[in-house]
Amino acid sequence: MISFLADGPKRPKVTFVFAHGAGAPMDSPFMESMAKALAGEGIRVLRFEFPYMRARRESGGRPAPDRTPVLRAAWKEAIAEAGAGRIAIGGKSMGGRIASMVADEAGVAGLLCFGYPFHPPGAPDRLRTAHLAALATPALILQGTRDPFGGPGEVAEYGLSSAIRVVWVPDGDHSFKPRAKSGRTEGENFAFAAGQAREFLAGLAA
Repeated sequence: MISFLADGPKRPKVTFVFAHGAGAPMDSPFMESMAKALAGEGIRVLRFEFPYMRARRESGGRPAPDRTPVLRAAWKEAIAEAGAGRIAIGGKSMGGRIASMVADEAGVAGLLCFGYPFHPPGAPDRLRTAHLAALATPALILQGTRDPFGGPGEVAEYGLSSAIRVVWVPDGDHSFKPRAKSGRTEGENFAFAAGQAREFLAGLAA
């Protein structure tokens, strides 16, 4: 059974089911801050953890991430338990990638990804994009321009579905943090990404 961390109104216009990345849990600083920033104005945010992360929390060990079929099954379970109404799904890095694999099948209203792992760092030939060419679910990917998992020049060549909009976070890394010399702050980039995400989710409720 899925356990959620919930933020936002109990009678939302849209519910965003939000999954963590490979290395950090649902209450990591990024997840916590983004959930709080998105919740409100008719948006409810439900965070959950994949089985391996729940096992880490319970045992204190560090089991590796689950295989893709287990991650997909966990996503489907989370969507089923999120309740009625308009549902959007997505997540940080791996959480968003797996969400993109089940979005069309689940019939959700939208897909929101923070730092999509288009390929492993340093391995641009190992693409994780095949299913994105035919994605039908309206999607927003927020990506740092310095993200080692996929930058602007690379992503422009991927032939992504027209349902996907990519918004670039200036000088951001995989978690949107900029370099000091860029003249931008981490707070500014976070606020920019949160604002874009909030606008996208609110638009799904219209």
